[in-house]
Amino acid sequence: MEFAVRWMIFAFLLLPLPAWGQMDSRLGPLTVTPVMENLDNPWGFDFLPDGDLIVSQLDGAFVVQRANGATTTLPGPDDLAVGGQGGLLDVMVADDFATTGHVFYTFAKTQGRGSGTALGRMTVDPTSMAFKSHETLFEIATGSKGGRHFGSRLAQGRDGHIYMTVGDRGDRPSAQDLARENGSVLRLTQDGAIPSGNPFAGSAIWSYGHRNPQGLTVAPNGDIIAIEHGPRGGDEINRVERGKNYGWPIISYGRHYSGGKVGEGTAKPGMEQPLLYWDPSIAPSGAMVYSGALWPQWENHVFTGSLKFDNIQVASPGGDAQITDVLESKQTQRVRDVDEGPDGAIYFLSQPDGALYKVTP
Repeated sequence: MEFAVRWMIFAFLLLPLPAWGQMDSRLGPLTVTPVMENLDNPWGFDFLPDGDLIVSQLDGAFVVQRANGATTTLPGPDDLAVGGQGGLLDVMVADDFATTGHVFYTFAKTQGRGSGTALGRMTVDPTSMAFKSHETLFEIATGSKGGRHFGSRLAQGRDGHIYMTVGDRGDRPSAQDLARENGSVLRLTQDGAIPSGNPFAGSAIWSYGHRNPQGLTVAPNGDIIAIEHGPRGGDEINRVERGKNYGWPIISYGRHYSGGKVGEGTAKPGMEQPLLYWDPSIAPSGAMVYSGALWPQWENHVFTGSLKFDNIQVASPGGDAQITDVLESKQTQRVRDVDEGPDGAIYFLSQPDGALYKVTP
């Protein structure tokens, strides 16, 4: 069953922000600590072995912070298309990084007169973090122009494969066209090939009918959860399943920015309903499903950052998802990504601050 979030959240927004370094929650006060600062338009982050961190910056460079506090900058790919919402996007450390030195990332790749979402792989020395090489493993079919709706998040499924989100690139009908990867969640091997078991022969598409999914995570039970930008209203949390059609632009709980109706309404046979939708939109970003390590009450809850309302929203698990908490502080400015660390703490990126923060009890 889907639920609209009709703004009981405004009650949270009217409260004064907590003092610097403090975050209020329904579980009590939380502590916010800066972990990395002086970042330039950060977009994604991930955890390296031994306490190291890596952050992607939209304009095209990676920043690595070692456990001892030292930082180094690594170059992005040469064929990066920076503009609008495009640039260097998500970053994900390979599970075998200690032996391969592989780091996966998504980016807006130059394609003739346009650009498309691509999957890249960077190789570094796993000990010194010295840069070695870039290679493009996969890119969507050419033909898109403009600087919006690239997606794009990465997650590694329990099957070992890479799941990658792609936005509709502002071309709404393309999200229903299985000949194109626009508006889809892709499933690829770690070498960028199409694995056996994908639902459409010869295609990387795992699910389709998505508008602009900018959050993707794998729950502890193996479910793949995507967070999706709607138009004016209709942001969604979806459980992504093999071969399913999530409806855009035929069904949506939002409306076009002109105020006009989207497609045929809010439901249609053969198209999936969201676990939850927001109206009005919160402009959701990166997402995680929390393990419960430090806060057992939040086990299996879905966390997503809000670019619009400068907070982190917490949704209950399951088919009756509801917003159960809104985490807000002076640091939750345009939250671009959120994830759980190896220590069970919650980490989030603030774009305006250019900082990565850590939340602890």
